[in-house]
Amino acid sequence: MEVVKGILIVIYMIIAFVLILLTLMQSKEDEGLSSTITGSSTGNFFEKNKARSKEGKQKRWTIILTIVFAILTIALGILYMA
Repeated sequence: MEVVKGILIVIYMIIAFVLILLTLMQSKEDEGLSSTITGSSTGNFFEKNKARSKEGKQKRWTIILTIVFAILTIALGILYMA
């Protein structure tokens, strides 16, 4: 059981590090007041294909790794209670 705990902790730390890097690399989505003044549209080509861009992939991987991180947190909590 100690080997499983050790492996899960190593995976947990790697995911935490990658999650921090992905979060710091993402650009800010909120354009704020400037988009209201300039009237930026959301129906352009870039907005429709945003999931295929680098930012879209980063966002998707951030969500996936966050879910895996939460599951590992629960699993490690259960393992250490037993």
